[in-house]
Amino acid sequence: MTLTNPASQAKSAHALPSYLNADQLGPWGIYLQQVERVTPYLGSLSRWVETLKRPKRALIVDVPIELDNGTMAHFEGYRVQHNMSRGPGKGGVRFHQDVTLSEVMALSAWMSVKNAAVNLPFGGAKGGIRVDPKTLSRGELERLTRRYTSEIGIVIGPNKDIPAPDVNTNAQIMAWMMDTYAMNEGSSALGVVTGKPLALGGSLGRNEATGRGVFTVGHEAALHMGLDISQAKVAVQGFGNVGGIAAKLFAQAGATVVAVQDHGGTVYQPSGLDVPALLKHVAEHGSVKGFEPAEVLPDAAFWGVDCDILIPAALEQQITAANAHQIKARMVIEGANGPTTPEADDILHERGILVVPDVIANAGGVTVSYFEWVQDFSSFFWSEDDINARLVRILREAFAGIWQVADAHQVSLRTATFIVACTRILQARELRGLYP
Repeated sequence: MTLTNPASQAKSAHALPSYLNADQLGPWGIYLQQVERVTPYLGSLSRWVETLKRPKRALIVDVPIELDNGTMAHFEGYRVQHNMSRGPGKGGVRFHQDVTLSEVMALSAWMSVKNAAVNLPFGGAKGGIRVDPKTLSRGELERLTRRYTSEIGIVIGPNKDIPAPDVNTNAQIMAWMMDTYAMNEGSSALGVVTGKPLALGGSLGRNEATGRGVFTVGHEAALHMGLDISQAKVAVQGFGNVGGIAAKLFAQAGATVVAVQDHGGTVYQPSGLDVPALLKHVAEHGSVKGFEPAEVLPDAAFWGVDCDILIPAALEQQITAANAHQIKARMVIEGANGPTTPEADDILHERGILVVPDVIANAGGVTVSYFEWVQDFSSFFWSEDDINARLVRILREAFAGIWQVADAHQVSLRTATFIVACTRILQARELRGLYP
């Protein structure tokens, strides 16, 4: 007879599948490290912490379409539902050539944390297709969107999982998704997605919501650390719907936007960029490249720009151990999801640079998505002033609570946000119990 060590048996029962392992770093590995850091602060709820380390459901789908030239093309699509203890899944869909399962899993988990951090009644989900949408015609893009929606239709729904726009997706993509789902279900189902056009049940204030949230939370953080926004110099990476709006609002508050970087390059003007003119240039030319009279900087030099506030609002893993020592800002506001690696986080903390984490800094978008979802159910729509006021109030209250937790435990704002959010998620998990 072979004797089994109960301790090793228990350990193996919690062993993660290889594709969930933190050692295989990528976005998911970064998320797992963040969970490890917060576990000591969860008290008795830590018995449920494995719940946070495993997505509830991960769907990988083949998305075949006929191209305009008559040939067939196949794309890989994903929809991951991380945790739904607090409500239906909520999270965007991105179309990008570098989308991976690890990335979508991490993004879904960060959505769980983000929704709980601002106390929205949602769980976390995320989706994506590995495709460069710029290579597709409008017709091909519509066929891709509709086929993907049909493939993931078994897991989405107004009370199950509600997609929204993300990288390279927009209100038109959401309209196609909503219509495809509605045709398959035989009902209107306005609430199946958010970020829709206004004519199809979209919400006022949604386009600017994420950037407005970055500004609102950044403003609150600045007040707490004694930084005068009107005297601050700001550098922004990513100048789309998040970074562009945030830059505009900071400039309107008196800040000087000195540098902007996007996929086309980096522009720099120490006396301050003309943000409205730069936004117009990007709308006309597709990037900041060629904007005059700004100075052109090498992309790597962006991280060393003299500024008070740095806003990474592009993609994941932009601030790393390789460039964190170059950063001169007093505060980093994460407009993107997961732009800072754990190693870089530690470096910034040691250098006394405040990091306002993505899971609270960019929660404005999902907050107004929640407003849209509520408005669709009630068929009663609010004014933009009302939406913006509600958004600001929710984010201010959420940030104040997170700051208090950070101060009480003497931890970073990221760890404090995870303490607040993971406590709420695991309390719901414990109260619900296991079924069957």
